[in-house]
Amino acid sequence: MHDIRAIRDNPDAFDAALARRGDAALSASILTLDSSRRAKIQAAETAQADQNSASKLVGAAKASGNEAEFERLRALVSEKKAEVAAMQSEAKELDVQLTDMLARIPNMPADDVPMGADENDNVEVKKWGDVPVFDFEPKEHYDLGSVAASMDFETAAKTSGARFVMLKRGVARIHRALAQFMLDTHVDENGLTEVNSPVMVRDEAMYGTDKLPKFGDDSYRTTEGMWLVPTSEVPLTYTVAGDTLDAADLPRRMTSHTLCFRSEAGSAGRDTSGMLRQHQFEKVEMVSITLPEASDDEQKRMLACAEGILEKLGVPYRTVLLCTGDMGFGARRTFDIEAWLPGQNAYREISSVSTTGDFQARRMNARFKPADGGKPQFVHTLNGSGLAVGRCLIAVLENGQQADGTVILPAVLAPYLGGKTTLALDGILS
Repeated sequence: MHDIRAIRDNPDAFDAALARRGDAALSASILTLDSSRRAKIQAAETAQADQNSASKLVGAAKASGNEAEFERLRALVSEKKAEVAAMQSEAKELDVQLTDMLARIPNMPADDVPMGADENDNVEVKKWGDVPVFDFEPKEHYDLGSVAASMDFETAAKTSGARFVMLKRGVARIHRALAQFMLDTHVDENGLTEVNSPVMVRDEAMYGTDKLPKFGDDSYRTTEGMWLVPTSEVPLTYTVAGDTLDAADLPRRMTSHTLCFRSEAGSAGRDTSGMLRQHQFEKVEMVSITLPEASDDEQKRMLACAEGILEKLGVPYRTVLLCTGDMGFGARRTFDIEAWLPGQNAYREISSVSTTGDFQARRMNARFKPADGGKPQFVHTLNGSGLAVGRCLIAVLENGQQADGTVILPAVLAPYLGGKTTLALDGILS
């Protein structure tokens, strides 16, 4: 959510920031609506003052026996009361329109975010690991001999439709092991607090984390009006909604492993093979609530946490700074981590780490009390995948594939797999 006062104070800067995102100028229409709203509020206050003044005179007129004056004043009070109600109703409607308009405008990019139209204009900032060289043609995850029978898309389609999968045998256990490994690393080494969070949330939580009203079509809603979470960013971030925190209690760092649900409404025809893009998937999420002056450093810290998971797994990756045209709606700055997938001969996104500044905090009214006792201020919120479990499974399988179709697994997973290090052709761990 944007600060209307900041738009009033510097409309040109607001429009310039929108232009960097490729959007048209909006300050003029916003300020016109804001001016009308404020005028109605002022008119309602004036009418209320007139009503109050007339009300004080009614009793005196009745006491003096001046019946004509009494009736005139009583009619005036009634008239002003109706005016106040009408103007307050109009002001409220204009306020709803203004709030809705502001809620649909994306966050302003940070100054260091590169200009660009799409993913082709993203800037690589880091590359880690050597891309594996095979003496055979590497396959995609679902074509590997040890995987094919245990990654069952046909049965999942029979029960749930397209873009679902049933994992079985060793593949299911590797998937589970990856989530456990991520959580343990984030809790034991990275200092995050583990949270077992709900996967159904109310409208307020989706709105507060900028998923509504603009992206309702991308999520699933139950018949009772609850939303299935697109990521546990939603419940974790919303834990501070309406709160005024002590500065000394920040940062607040959380992690959660949940099912996630996305309709993929805008991805028709993309990544239809395999389990790269599913309606239901699992993710280990990281969320931080910080002081404004600490949020940039916190983003770097979260990025290192996510990168560290891939480094422990030995999966080559690159990190890119997203350009203005590829950045998400609520983000001020986003780094994507892309894991190397030999079967596609390409780097593919496995994590996004974003700072939203106070964009979400304004929507949630989440504040903190400065240590010096000054006026409460909005916190900054950050979120990042640490990591997408299914995509991490793909990366581990494809990078560890052998010529005979078996898969050599990362050593760090052995404690979670009963000491086993290989996925055999029958889909069993050995």
